[in-house]
Amino acid sequence: MATIVDCPTCGAKVEWTEKNKFRPFCSERCKQIDLGAWAEEKYAIPAVNLPQEQEDDSSSMQ
Repeated sequence: MATIVDCPTCGAKVEWTEKNKFRPFCSERCKQIDLGAWAEEKYAIPAVNLPQEQEDDSSSMQ
């Protein structure tokens, strides 16, 4: 029995098998849409615990 996953782009049900060369996507089109979203920086990993900006050295010397 093949594993069934949802296409990340359109949500269609997709079999996760070697026969599906676009997995986890359902088609070349959905794969390209996802690639385009990455290229346009629509996906981002949120930063956690960002370091606070250090004050400029010149302001601390006054």
